[in-house]
Amino acid sequence: MSEFVFIHTAPALERLVADWSGVPWLGMDTEFVRERTYHAQLCLIQLASPRGLALLDPLALPDWTALFALLDAPETVKILHAGGQDLELFHRARPERLPAPLFDTQIAASLLGHGQQIGYAALVQNLLGVALPKLHTRSDWSRRPLSASELDYAVDDVRHLAALHDHLGEALDRVGRLAWAEADNTALADPARYRIDPERAWLRIGAGRMLPPPAQGALRALAAWREREAQARDLPRQWLLKDEVLLRWAEQRPDALSALEAADVSSTLLRRHGDALMGAIREGAAHPPDPLPVPYPLTPEQEQCLKRLGQLVRARAAALGVEGPVLAPRRDLEALVLGLRDVPVLRGWRRTVIGEDLLAGLDATPADASAGAFPAD
Repeated sequence: MSEFVFIHTAPALERLVADWSGVPWLGMDTEFVRERTYHAQLCLIQLASPRGLALLDPLALPDWTALFALLDAPETVKILHAGGQDLELFHRARPERLPAPLFDTQIAASLLGHGQQIGYAALVQNLLGVALPKLHTRSDWSRRPLSASELDYAVDDVRHLAALHDHLGEALDRVGRLAWAEADNTALADPARYRIDPERAWLRIGAGRMLPPPAQGALRALAAWREREAQARDLPRQWLLKDEVLLRWAEQRPDALSALEAADVSSTLLRRHGDALMGAIREGAAHPPDPLPVPYPLTPEQEQCLKRLGQLVRARAAALGVEGPVLAPRRDLEALVLGLRDVPVLRGWRRTVIGEDLLAGLDATPADASAGAFPAD
């Protein structure tokens, strides 16, 4: 078994925080389960520093917030890989502030052309020549006790983060992109990124964008009710009401509870909440949302403009040796085509690298767009 400290008592956590105070870097990762709950259940926190390796068991130690003394230290760079889900868990424990400063090795790798979604094991193999086992990718991390091989697997997820940080940081500095990574890491640590607004939950139901305004209003109200109920009961959204049921009710807007009962829905749920659901349908239909900034489908002219912008992004991405979505995902391009300007591609380093050219490309003719790729750096 690997050498690490296993933290499952408050005194042990206090000792770790004291011993690791002031370290220059802290690697971190989490294991969780969420198949049967709305909120992910935090099951394990993996930690690494120049002073060793540690696994913290939040199931044995429900109040682990003393760890934030390390996570908040401004002199300590927190290193993680694809850290969005980890930060979501930290946000739930303390919504007002997230660990910082951060260095996400997946973000850094994407800016160096390793692929936007490259996994930790693949990056360790590519850059460090170390092959990590994949024995426990589907383990139930809520089960206790965890096996010795599961613990070894978990600690491997932080063992190599410092080496990746050094390798990627040096490479970013060489090509002048370290500031790009710093900006993206700062955005990753913004608590607003992890706040859930029930009134916007309906936007995750893609087909809802094509409904007429009264139906959109009903769908928005129904989805908001489902979101709040799922949060309160800590159940997956789809366990309460499936998307297709919400869409059907929004389209039909029934005026009697009996029409809801005809759907494939739990009779217990309708008995308890039928009146609230009927009220949501009526109230929502009477107050439809403002017109969507990105209506569907796009017009043929808008599709042509979108195609031109995509060509510009691909040309610039090829010149930089990165994937196109690293610079500008399709949703940003759609927003530009429809006149929106408060989009990520027009902020920070992306505005300089590609955003201004995209704005110019909005007015370019097809001949203009094909005539010139971006100049090389």
